[in-house]
Amino acid sequence: MSGSMAALPRQGIIILTYVLAALELTCLFMQFSILPYLSRTLGLDSVSFGYLQTTFGVLQLLGGPVFGRFADQCGARAALSLSFLAASALYLLLVASCSPALPGVFLLFASRIPSALMHTLPAAQMVITDLTAPTERPAALGRLGLCFGIGIIFGSLLGGTLNTAYGIQCPAILAFVVTLLGAVLSFTCVPATTKEASVQSAPQGGTKASVFDLKAITRLLLLPRVLPVFLVKVISGLPSGLFLVMFSIISMDFFQLEAAQAGYLMSFFGILQMMIQGLVIGRLSTHFPEEALLRSSVLVFAVVGLGMALMSSVLHFCFLMPGLVFSLCTLNVVTDSMLTKAVSASDTGTMLGLSASVQPLTRTLGPTLGGLLYRSYGVPIFGHVQLMVNLLVLLVLWKKPLSQKGEKAR
Repeated sequence: MSGSMAALPRQGIIILTYVLAALELTCLFMQFSILPYLSRTLGLDSVSFGYLQTTFGVLQLLGGPVFGRFADQCGARAALSLSFLAASALYLLLVASCSPALPGVFLLFASRIPSALMHTLPAAQMVITDLTAPTERPAALGRLGLCFGIGIIFGSLLGGTLNTAYGIQCPAILAFVVTLLGAVLSFTCVPATTKEASVQSAPQGGTKASVFDLKAITRLLLLPRVLPVFLVKVISGLPSGLFLVMFSIISMDFFQLEAAQAGYLMSFFGILQMMIQGLVIGRLSTHFPEEALLRSSVLVFAVVGLGMALMSSVLHFCFLMPGLVFSLCTLNVVTDSMLTKAVSASDTGTMLGLSASVQPLTRTLGPTLGGLLYRSYGVPIFGHVQLMVNLLVLLVLWKKPLSQKGEKAR
């Protein structure tokens, strides 16, 4: 590994990575909590707000794989520093959009541009992947769920509280300062690379491949042990992703919740995610093979889909949330672990970048497709789609196990 690794022990780098991920996610959810109110203040209607969200999703979708290549070639320090600097630029533009003297709508849309390089979570996953053994990887990646839960809970609470007490600019200013601090910590404390010298992307004396080499990215995605797992990740999680994208509207229209009540519900979601991804999945991964956990997540998705098709109140949804969170967390952690094991150590960053592009894909399709389904058929359609899609995925997994496909490929 890089000589700078000696400055901080391996376990110290892992802990610092968790801290950096928690800081960035807290800032991200602070931004999410004020964005609807800022959009309304600037006079945007729901359609324009949908365009804003879609812009964010498209840029993250396009930037994810390229950022992964950059992380593989330039190392963990450069990747984390770049991600935090991009986040700082986003929040600075967000602060500027709050000023009445400036063109707020233009700056609000311009603030989405740096999001193409905001990929702290995939960068953190790459560091964890590089510094843990394959057998420890699901548990170590699962602990990032604690960071995600912290981000949801504290980001949502801080965003709402600071907005009410000090104005809409305050959460954006705090996020700007925190992400600048994250960039400094990344540059000074994280080693230049966390990969072993024997697995660096550019061989000695060889020509370094371009970060924008789409052929290399596509080659990884089409590997026989990668494509089936990636398709399961996309297809199985898409119905619940559409529901979650539309959740802010569903909570107002269908559940009849006030903004504060919706915030409490999201905090409950965050607590469940912390408990399940941080504590439960790691233990399950030591007792059960990854493919069994993957099948169980798809099965629980189907059962929750049936419940969603029948639910009629927020209380019903609260009973369904543990199953929904379990499925989401297990699907993401297990597929990420399987995908990084399916490629060489020099390509883990690119693979995690591709994997991270699934969520932006949902955010891109969600406002249009989810809105169409919701307006045409109501909330039960999300449950029906989730049930049918995951039953089909489960049937395919049962008939053609992924491990069997991997063996044939080898």
